[in-house]
Parts: sequence; C-alpha cells; structure tokens
Amino acid sequence: MLPLPPSNPEDIRRVAFLGTPAIAVPTLAAIIEAGYEVPLVISGEDKRRGRGKELSPTPVKALAVEQGIPVATEVDDLLAEHVRSPIDLAVVVAFGQIIRTDVLNEIPMVNLHFSALPRWRGAAPVERAILEGDSETAIDVITVAEGLDEGDIWAERVWPLGDDATLHGTWHDMSIAGAQLMIETLQAGFSNPTAQTGTSVYAKKLRTEDLRLDWTRTAAELHRIIRIGNAWTELDGQRFKIHEATVVEGAPGIGEIDDLVVGTGDGGLQLVTVQPAGKPRMEAAAWANGAQPNGSRFDSVVIDG
Repeated sequence: MLPLPPSNPEDIRRVAFLGTPAIAVPTLAAIIEAGYEVPLVISGEDKRRGRGKELSPTPVKALAVEQGIPVATEVDDLLAEHVRSPIDLAVVVAFGQIIRTDVLNEIPMVNLHFSALPRWRGAAPVERAILEGDSETAIDVITVAEGLDEGDIWAERVWPLGDDATLHGTWHDMSIAGAQLMIETLQAGFSNPTAQTGTSVYAKKLRTEDLRLDWTRTAAELHRIIRIGNAWTELDGQRFKIHEATVVEGAPGIGEIDDLVVGTGDGGLQLVTVQPAGKPRMEAAAWANGAQPNGSRFDSVVIDG
C-alpha cells in the first residue's frame, strides 16, 4: 500500500516539487511563499526554445533556480534526497513523466490535476473538455497512484467552462486557482479522501490533425477547435490559421468566404483574427482588405478521427 500524505498539517514541512511547464509555476511559487521548505525540484530537461540555439530551462526550473532551490531531472535524485533527509510530501503538477512504483512506495505524493476525475485522465484534460463542449470541469488534488490519474481525491473545485472559454485563458486561471487549492489542502492536512466514481475517459494528447478545421462540421464544433489555439485550414493550397472567430447564424456554402463569414455544416463562423501562410497574426478585416477573399473557399476535407 502506498504511503498516505500526512493528515496533520504540522507534519508537512519539507515539500519536494515535480513539474515542468508554465501551468505548474503558480503552485511552486505558492508553496515557497507559504513558507514550506522545498529541498528539491524535479523538472524536465533544458530545451532549445524559439529561434535561438541556446538551451533554455523549463519554466519550473527557472523559478527554482531564481529561488536558489536545487533542481534535478531524474526522479532517482528525489529518492537520494529523501534518504539524506526525509521528505514529508512531494507535490506533482504537469510533470509529464511516469513515476516508478519504488519511488511511490517511499514518498507520499499528491498531484494537482485539471479535470473532474475520472473524466479526462491523461495528458490533455482541459483541451478535451473544451473540444467535447463540457459545461464544466474541475481542479482535483489526488494521490499519485500507480495507474494514470487513478488516485483518491483529497480536494476538488468545480470549474465552469463558458461557451467562449479559450485553452490559454482557462489554463492560466485554473493554474492560479489550483495553486490556491493546493495550499489550502496542505494547510488543512490530508484526511477523508474520496474514491473516484463514474466512467473513466482518457484525454489523449492532441495532434496537429486534431486542430484542422473540417468545414462540413457544425460552427459550434469548429469554434471549440479554434478556442484551443492553432486551428488551421487551407486556402489556395497553403496553410491558413484562424485564431479567433464567432458563431453566427447566416452563412454561405460550406467553406466559402463571404464578408468574413465562412460557411459550415450548420451555421457560420465570423472571422476575427487570422494568420495567412508566411504572415503574422492579424485582424481578419485587415487581411480581407488586401486579399479580397469573397467567393474564395477553404478546403473542407473530412478529417478522420
């Protein structure tokens, strides 16, 4: 049986952290600000980001280094630190790596997960919730278990998803709220967990093809894809990104452009912000002034699931 996190908040002093992307930064920052000792941070490898050739640290590593906290990339280093001086709890947020059972057997671990478990276990929970048109999701603090996102729930906050919720904005807001929920849970101690109930749904990572716009689908469905970010189609054989659009009732033929409204299988999409091939992001009206797209048609190839 895996070790449970401390039920007495007074027993939580040394808190290790495992995380990599920007959405994990608010939780690490909140743990530091709350006065917990963070003996070690485990994060992903440095990568080349942008057009430069220099390696850049992950967002989590950058904060840890700024705060003078030791950083490692291997989970084995966590075990070594635990042997040197026991770690009371490890907090995991968007770490992106499987944690071995031998580590779980030694150190109590909790994970901040962004879905209403057991719905959307896996790598892309918010993306899948938006794509499926879910009206709400949740932020959960769960035990890190051997199975993917299968641990008991220690705390949960329901999170509404409006019809205009974007992935970027939702991740930003949920990461901040999640940090607060984690601190509240640490300060209250871990008692009376709730087992997950219901049907499990896997949130597989999105592919580029998942973001391609098939104009035979409904405007509402396509709008959800656009809200994820980097949605694309083709115009005259070249990739064309649509960053922002609104759903409207009247529409031309499928894929056809008329006064910046594109026809779909049901309803239309009013283009707001676009990015033609080889161009920067721009207002759709500015693009139309030069391109004169009325009567043109985006491709409407059917995308296989």
